[in-house]
Amino acid sequence: MASPSSLQTQFVLTIACPDRPGIVAAVTTFLFEAGGNILEAQQFDDLQSKRFFMRVVFTAVGETDGYLDRFRTDFLAIAETFGMDWTLRDRLEKRRVMILVSKFDHCMVDLLYRWRNGELPMDITAIVANHPRETYAGVDFSGLRFHHLPVTKQTKMEQETELWDLVRETKTDLVVLARYMQVLSDGLTAKLNGRCINIHHSFLPGFKGAKPYHQAYERGVKLIGATAHYVTSDLDEGPIIEQDVERISHGDTPDDLVRKGRDIERRVLARAVRFHLDGRVILNGGKTVVFTE
Repeated sequence: MASPSSLQTQFVLTIACPDRPGIVAAVTTFLFEAGGNILEAQQFDDLQSKRFFMRVVFTAVGETDGYLDRFRTDFLAIAETFGMDWTLRDRLEKRRVMILVSKFDHCMVDLLYRWRNGELPMDITAIVANHPRETYAGVDFSGLRFHHLPVTKQTKMEQETELWDLVRETKTDLVVLARYMQVLSDGLTAKLNGRCINIHHSFLPGFKGAKPYHQAYERGVKLIGATAHYVTSDLDEGPIIEQDVERISHGDTPDDLVRKGRDIERRVLARAVRFHLDGRVILNGGKTVVFTE
C-alpha cells in the first residue's frame, strides 16, 4: 500500500552556491513558510572548493496548482542573497532523453528494457545511430523514432548539425551516449554541457584503441570496470557520475572479460542515468556531487 506522501506531488530542489553560514536555515525556513513538507534532505560542504550543495525533496501542503511558479518567484530573493545556482521541478515530470548508439547495442537495449518496465522514468525522444536500422534487427524500436545519421570525416560537421537540430526539435533534456563510438566536437559538447552522459570501460588511459579487454587480458589485469561521466571537450575525462568494478581471475578468457565488461557498462550507465533523472547529480567544477539513494 502506498504511503500518504507517495500520493502527493513531490518536488525536487537542488542548490549549489558558495558556502557560508545560514544557507540551510534560510532554505528550510522558506520551505516551511511556503507550505512545504520535507521528505528528504541531503547536503554537502566541499571544504576544498568552499562550495555548498543541497538536494531537497518535499511536498506542498494544500493546493499545488501554480505552486512551482509561486515558489520560483518567491525563492529568487534567497537565491540571489546566497549566489545560488538552483533547479526546481516536479519529480513526476519525466525528462526527455535521446539515446545515441553505434554497433554495440547492449547499453541501449538495457536502457530500453529499464524504460519499458518503469525503472527509468523518462520519455525517449529518439534513437540516433551511425549505423543503419538493420544493424539492430533484434531490437524492439516500436513507438520510437529512429534516425540513421552516418558519420564520415567529410560529413562529421553536417551530421552534428543535424544531431543538434534534432535535440532542439525534440526538446531533449539529456543525451545518452550508449556506446556511441564517435567523438563529439568541442562546439557540440559545450552546447550539451551537463546534459550528455557517456559510458566506457575504465581502462583509460592505459588501454586505448581497439579491443581494450584483449589488451587488459594480455597484461593480466585483476579488475575490470566501467565509468559513466558527463561529456566535455576533454575526451573521456568529464566529471564522473558513477563507476563500478569486478574482480576477474587468471582463468578468464578475453571473451569472458568482454562479457563481464558489458554487464558492468550496462549497470553503471543505468545508475548514472537514473541519478541524473532524479536530480541527484550536481556539477562541482571537474567533479560531481552525487546524492545517492
